Amino acid sequence: MYILLVEDDPELAESTSRALRSQGWKVDVSARGEPVPRSVKQDAYDLVILDVGLPGIDGFETLRRLREQGSRTPVLMLTARDAVEDRVRGLEGGAEDYVVKPFALAELLARVRVLERRARRRDGDTLQMGALRVDLDGRRAAIDGQPLDLSAREWEVLAFMLARAGKIVSKDDLMRSIAGWDELMSENAIEVYVSRLRGRIEPAGLRIRTIRGLGYLMEERPPAG
Repeated sequence: MYILLVEDDPELAESTSRALRSQGWKVDVSARGEPVPRSVKQDAYDLVILDVGLPGIDGFETLRRLREQGSRTPVLMLTARDAVEDRVRGLEGGAEDYVVKPFALAELLARVRVLERRARRRDGDTLQMGALRVDLDGRRAAIDGQPLDLSAREWEVLAFMLARAGKIVSKDDLMRSIAGWDELMSENAIEVYVSRLRGRIEPAGLRIRTIRGLGYLMEERPPAG
């Protein structure tokens, strides 16, 4: 994802952008709201994380201008205001979600991942590479139309990696993507799921390579010889 973070507190902007980049997302930072509508027009941002209490025009006005110009880029609002009226105002103004300050970075990242999944479903409810096709809404996978018998966790790992095909995915990324709030996921478990998937996707002409010290890479298998 390509994210625009609009936050005027330098320390919070630094810690938040660092956390977002740790997930493999590209992040630009702005300290003011005025340039945001123009920036969103010029660059293909997938998400705007927008602080309400900005100098100059505040987050509500920035959001209004974004929607007024026709932008459908999802907006997640950050606010220190805990009044219900402010939350309602942001959501009715076109924001997809909000997080109240002070917030835990883990919660913010979780909410961003939810918005990422929603966006992926809006863009299309299937992922495909080679002969492999994954139905995101139906939580099914098939090779040349033949269903794959996958556990729930195997399906989640496969969908996560297929959405990032051609890019290195770390074990930490995989653990965070499939572990619930009330459970722990070990590196050993990830290794087991990946090992099982390797054999399952071979007929589709795909492979999962281990990149030592970095993680895994899903790609098309090169032709023999």
